[in-house]
Amino acid sequence: MISQQPSLTERARRVLPAGGLGNFPPDFFVREGKGARIKDVNGVEYVDFLLGSGPLLIGHGHPKVLAAVNEQIPLGTTFFANNEHCVALAEAIVEATPCADQVRFVSSGSEASLYAMRLARAHRKRDKLLKFEGGYHGMSDYSLHSLAPTQLANFPLPVADSAGIPEHVGEDMIIAPFNDVEAAVSLIRENAAELAGVIVEPMQRLIPPEPGFLQSLRDITTELGLVLIFDEVVTGFRMGYASGQGYYGVTPDICSLGKVIGGGFSLAAIAGRREIMAHFDADAVAPEDFTLQIGTLSGNPVASVAGLATLNVLRRPGTFDRLFQIGERLMSGLRAALADAGVAAQVVGEAPMFDVVFTEREVRNYRDVLAADAGQLALFNQVMRAHGILKSAGKHYVSVALEERDIEQTLCAYQAAAKAVAA
Repeated sequence: MISQQPSLTERARRVLPAGGLGNFPPDFFVREGKGARIKDVNGVEYVDFLLGSGPLLIGHGHPKVLAAVNEQIPLGTTFFANNEHCVALAEAIVEATPCADQVRFVSSGSEASLYAMRLARAHRKRDKLLKFEGGYHGMSDYSLHSLAPTQLANFPLPVADSAGIPEHVGEDMIIAPFNDVEAAVSLIRENAAELAGVIVEPMQRLIPPEPGFLQSLRDITTELGLVLIFDEVVTGFRMGYASGQGYYGVTPDICSLGKVIGGGFSLAAIAGRREIMAHFDADAVAPEDFTLQIGTLSGNPVASVAGLATLNVLRRPGTFDRLFQIGERLMSGLRAALADAGVAAQVVGEAPMFDVVFTEREVRNYRDVLAADAGQLALFNQVMRAHGILKSAGKHYVSVALEERDIEQTLCAYQAAAKAVAA
């Protein structure tokens, strides 16, 4: 009798909690990616709007990235010491990013935002931070408060998003509603004596800031001497070569960067004003003001050359114009498909990153998204997958690698998905 070999899903469930990596649904296995498309282990091809959760803005296996990486790997993959490529990448980030005088590399966006918050505490000599409900700043204990609460609390009370977070951590987090200038300014002013700073995504997940919102945060933090942090792990080098701060025209004190700057490899960064970044330099500050940061793979040469190659592609004339043209065409097509099907929904976001929210009301903050029809979104995503479109549960990441056939396939999938939701 021939014994049956366990499936890949069964093998994964034996050795991985819940059978996966904690990211995407665990029954989906990717074999390869090229340009704007991926193939699963069964050889089924998809137009990819997941993009590895965003890093692959110029597509999978871009020849410039592959060439840079293949040239570096025989020379060494990591050294735990300076290398010329991390310096060149830091120079490129400083040149492009309005708030950046200096850069410190880490390996993940979670680390970058964690250290950005720690820098704010060191600089201000205060413990508390204000964040916005629904804002995602990585996996640290401080970040995981009121990211996606199902039981809503009154502002400014935080809600822990995970087991294992000490209760006392929440005492140093103040929660405000996104896009509500009056509430945010009031809470900042009320708690100014204890606040180190304010952390915000310039575009919160998919929700753009309303006119004047970010500038109001800049004005009040400047007035009170607080540190303003932009979490640009997602928006960095995606909204334009000057990132979200350039796109929206508001400059923070420090920012966290990730995803795009690593070109598909593990690399992230904190970038900011020299006097704040000085806390990473033991020779520049008093011993009690030194902020310790060490990472085994931080700024390794492979990730650095991949990031440099990616930024070199993005800085080509017309690259971001094309990205926005593609995104705007897709957003318009999605709106048209929903309208033709008579489905009440909002297409939310900006051209490089957007999705549909099934609600009749304007989407201004997390609570508007929470009140939307999750069942309709799940059906929409299911039909999209059946028509060869891969996306996350609540986001399209747009790539400059998308070709006309990819766009046309996506627009046709929108029509099918909208009709399925309307049925």
